[in-house]
Amino acid sequence: MNHENHMRLALEEADKAAKKEEVPIGAVIVKDNQVIAKAGNSRESSQMAKGHAEFLAIEKANEVLNSWRLDDCTLYVTLEPCPMCAGAIIQSRISKVVFGAYDPKAGSCGSLMNLVQDSRFNHEAELISGVLEEECSSILKHFFKGLRKRKKQS
Repeated sequence: MNHENHMRLALEEADKAAKKEEVPIGAVIVKDNQVIAKAGNSRESSQMAKGHAEFLAIEKANEVLNSWRLDDCTLYVTLEPCPMCAGAIIQSRISKVVFGAYDPKAGSCGSLMNLVQDSRFNHEAELISGVLEEECSSILKHFFKGLRKRKKQS
């Protein structure tokens, strides 16, 4: 499995989100080397707190597999998952999480805490971090720089 190729698909989802003025985070779920779900953030357009890319991709994968269990699935996400998404990862039994950029303010896969590998929970996921980290970080930095510039102009 080529982690970089799948992360590039997640970056495409992040780019789609940015074009909709959403925070550019993308997620892809893969099973048996096939993409079964993908999503970008939609929190602003949906006005739903759960509009995170990971959460939306998990819901789509549940529908595709007709199961709440995502055993043997890998989640690729451009930014380290937050506590809510880490909880969804645990609850859906995703086997592996691969993320790009670290999130020092809300990251729950190593930055602030590591919920997905906490042995006190009934499920732990394998974790791979820093895949295409620079590209994943850059799209976020560019988005927020543009947002600050637009706010300053208005």
